[in-house]
Amino acid sequence: MQVQLADELYKRAQLKASEAGYASVDEYIAEAVALHLTDDAEQEDLDHRFTPEVIAGLEQISAEMHAGKTVSMEEVDKHLAEVRQAWLKDHAG
Repeated sequence: MQVQLADELYKRAQLKASEAGYASVDEYIAEAVALHLTDDAEQEDLDHRFTPEVIAGLEQISAEMHAGKTVSMEEVDKHLAEVRQAWLKDHAG
């Protein structure tokens, strides 16, 4: 089966798929449709969110913590402010 998406919607799906670590837009869209069509009890399973890229990132953070690398509250605040500004810029309009 093939689904046609408007160009803008496809571009957004490409970005979301990439950010979430999916191998393809098709994989991302299939997962999104499957999640939308399941009942609430089935949606509690979040294993699909732990892509290889997410797991690698978590392992890197864990290794850095075990090595003694810490982050100050100022660094956390700065990072959150940057993320907030980027989100506001992306969602303005």
